[in-house]
Amino acid sequence: MTITCTANGYQAILKGLDDVEKVKSITPEKGIITDILIEEATEISSEDPIKQLERRLRGISDKKKRVTFLFNPIYRTHWIYKRYFSGKWNDDDTLYQDDDLLILKTTYRDNRFLEEEDRVVLESEKNTYWYDVYTLGKWGILGDLIFTDWEVSDMQGQYFDYFYNGMDFGYSNDPTAAVRSAVKEKTLYITDEMIYECRLFNDKIAERLKVYLGKDMIRCDSAAPKDIAEIRSYGINAVPALKGPGSLNYGIQYLQQHHIMIDRSCQNVINEFQLYQWDKDKDGNTINKPIDKFNHAIDALRYAHEPRMAPKRAKPMTKEEMGFF
Repeated sequence: MTITCTANGYQAILKGLDDVEKVKSITPEKGIITDILIEEATEISSEDPIKQLERRLRGISDKKKRVTFLFNPIYRTHWIYKRYFSGKWNDDDTLYQDDDLLILKTTYRDNRFLEEEDRVVLESEKNTYWYDVYTLGKWGILGDLIFTDWEVSDMQGQYFDYFYNGMDFGYSNDPTAAVRSAVKEKTLYITDEMIYECRLFNDKIAERLKVYLGKDMIRCDSAAPKDIAEIRSYGINAVPALKGPGSLNYGIQYLQQHHIMIDRSCQNVINEFQLYQWDKDKDGNTINKPIDKFNHAIDALRYAHEPRMAPKRAKPMTKEEMGFF
């Protein structure tokens, strides 16, 4: 999208960073690019796209060229913290400035449009990590991450004999997430983030899936049998995953047995792996139960790999529950 000022001809050019190659061709109709603003900057998993953007800031101008990041400070191991904050910033600071860098921290207290009920939610957050990051605006310290043996990779040109496909349904607040993956020995490869979006109707879900699946099977959240049945009516080979007692932790343990490679295009999957944590009890002790956040793609991944898991107890399901009427 491009917005052009009719008074002077200068433009605001809006682009997504899902494909870094797209930003190489950004050229305004008038003048040069002087400012780049990136929303949700912590969703960018490496510095590479930023380096490409910085190369767009070339040409002669009397304006100081700037790159501005907007983000929540999710965790200290993020490259943004390492590059811009480490050694310069204390969590109690609200402003830092030198010749090349300006850091300004704001919190919900600075938002005059925030409703009172939103303030109550933020101030009553019990989880220390969420309270520090989203209420106080501090850089988070992640202690009990569920997945630690994983990395981001470029999988272009790699060949796999078989793909495991899974989908977790959402709609309004939670996204529908569908992922495609493969396994070679003890390495699990997440190759495609087929869907990660809210407010998708089933016809659109089926349309997206057809691009990847063809006749391949996809295992879906069995809590939505009517959705599975409707998606099947659009020609998708969708089947319900079994949800037996303990299947959540069993699936997590299965995934933890692998070194996990995530294609760099799967940004929402990467975000979940960076943030998925074990919960704590009222005394602050870690318990064997995940926090029910940042888990939509991970749930889809568990469903996808159900056939590879050792036989486990599962409640028998009727045809109606499975979506076959």
